[in-house]
Amino acid sequence: MEKTNTLFYIVLIGTLFGMLQVSNATNHTPPIFIFGDSTADVGTNSFLPTSKIRADFPHNGIDFPHSKPTGRFSNGFNSADLLSKLMGHRRSPQPYLWFLKAGLTTRIFRGVNFASGASGLLDVTGKDLNIVSISEQIKQFETVCSILTYVKGRDAAMKILARSVIAISVGSNDIFGYFENQSTIEPLVFINSLITAYEGHINALYNLGARKFGIISVPPIGCCPSQRIHNSTGGCLEIENTFARAFHSSLDVLLKKLSFKLPDMKYALGNSYEMTINVIDHPQLFNFTSIDTACCGKGWLNAEKSCTPDANLCSNRDEYLFWDLFHPTQYAAELAATSLYNGGLQFVAPINFSQLAAC
Repeated sequence: MEKTNTLFYIVLIGTLFGMLQVSNATNHTPPIFIFGDSTADVGTNSFLPTSKIRADFPHNGIDFPHSKPTGRFSNGFNSADLLSKLMGHRRSPQPYLWFLKAGLTTRIFRGVNFASGASGLLDVTGKDLNIVSISEQIKQFETVCSILTYVKGRDAAMKILARSVIAISVGSNDIFGYFENQSTIEPLVFINSLITAYEGHINALYNLGARKFGIISVPPIGCCPSQRIHNSTGGCLEIENTFARAFHSSLDVLLKKLSFKLPDMKYALGNSYEMTINVIDHPQLFNFTSIDTACCGKGWLNAEKSCTPDANLCSNRDEYLFWDLFHPTQYAAELAATSLYNGGLQFVAPINFSQLAAC
């Protein structure tokens, strides 16, 4: 990735005069920089020719404008898009690798999406799948910060970064990997290793100038269709859900600690577990008719094979919680984004994403 960062820097310097002004439309819309896994990926992996985790083919994107598969693991927009829209953007910023390919415009000052499907908090997570780890995503962000400083000057760059929202959605793949690899590490030790890694990532982002962190925790991953098929009843795998709850609790403690330790740090912690369980327990309140079956897939619960062009596709997509084996439908992602942005303390604390963006 060092070569791509160097090339990116050259491309950016070559377009400096086109970058010097940020449109007035962004004055009241905070820039947003997005990190994480496939829940936030808007096409990063599509730029990685050898990546084994991608979604740049039908039926993905069937409800996106022009029914275009964009690399999002969704039938349409995902939570990164929908949160960005609530904050005043048209959708999620483009992937970092898109800017690398297309050259930079002033939009880099409005935000960049670094998220890569299959990534995790640990560098080992997804390593054999040829994706962009969180550590590499932060190195890409460092390049963006360097360019921003070069163009605007250090003081102005620090002001832009301080008002930016840093959105992070990661952790599920690490826990999936723990069970898939039949790890013998003690559960508490493993969760602590994830939290230690998270602390390192937040510190790295803070040292680059980030101050406002919108953190999305791990949902009840044991209730994904991909995990339900390993339960003879089709119910959730509760052991995985136990890990998800423990992760959230530990992350809550970490963020409280860091907010006292790091001057001017502010955060909103989204409780994806509670948001999703609330839907699973009361599907009728949200007009869902299916909370256990994938809309796109094959086999039992449509979850024995992934969403491919020859997969079975449901027609009533807004009535499904899950789009594929792991990911929510656009409608479910919209519900989650709304809860993160405007929700109360049950779902996001100590403030919500709307208050984070405004502070």
